[in-house]
Amino acid sequence: MPVPYIRFATSDDEDTLGRLDRVTWSTLHSVQERPRRPYEPFFNERYGAQDHLVAELGGTVVGYLRLGRPTPLACHTHVRQIQGLAVADEARGAGVARALLRAAQDEARRRGARRLTLRVLGHNTPARKLYESEGFVVEGILPEEFLLDGAYVDDVLMGRRL
Repeated sequence: MPVPYIRFATSDDEDTLGRLDRVTWSTLHSVQERPRRPYEPFFNERYGAQDHLVAELGGTVVGYLRLGRPTPLACHTHVRQIQGLAVADEARGAGVARALLRAAQDEARRRGARRLTLRVLGHNTPARKLYESEGFVVEGILPEEFLLDGAYVDDVLMGRRL
């Protein structure tokens, strides 16, 4: 099986990443409304191409990870947060998410971070297991924080030292 190639996004990736984001949307991992036309730009004032790592298999974009700061506070610059992760259905099981997570850890360190955090929905067992296997631990749980498809879902806060 080929190894995913990880790179930074460029402005040329905007349409591809927007489509990937829409086709992978699910209440398993998203609390946002399902995207509807007209679609918002994928890159915006808060998140640009430089905030996204892109995974390719065989020259095709199959995933991305958004790496940002949890707040704009100066006292919080030592923390980076994974604020989005998507992998195309056809690339699941190929190590894409794991490769993106490892690249995010390297990039967060390069940017001076000491910690990397994320939030994951409590019912997203596959993602939680992946994060745990990469050294993330549960640091907090907000019980029944979201109502999705008629069920209350926990918001799980996870983090790791770098």
